Amino acid sequence: MTAAEVRACCLELNGTSHDVPFPGSPGLTVFRVGGRIFAFCAPEERPLKVSLKCDPEEAIRLRAAHPQIVPGWHLNKRHWNTVTVAGLPARMVRELIEDSYDLVVAGLPRADRLRLDRP
Repeated sequence: MTAAEVRACCLELNGTSHDVPFPGSPGLTVFRVGGRIFAFCAPEERPLKVSLKCDPEEAIRLRAAHPQIVPGWHLNKRHWNTVTVAGLPARMVRELIEDSYDLVVAGLPRADRLRLDRP
């Protein structure tokens, strides 16, 4: 999966946006839904990595099963994974992005979830 494909995958999800909010890290793109972050990615970084929110128990399982998945770098290690995209199937990366999005949407106020067609 390329950086453009990761970006497209994040932005095709309902109600998402992206920005570059950290002046000290101008290459770090943040993807949001309802104003909350569900993914971090530095598209120019090699190897390409994306940090994603994850259920804590699932995060542990994924880290044990895949060396490309490690605790989130500079993030809450219980709830975030940093995923090296190379070496993982594109379908798996897409599912991890969707899971992160779903976790963030689940934490939004009900009115925001309804606007996203997610009661």
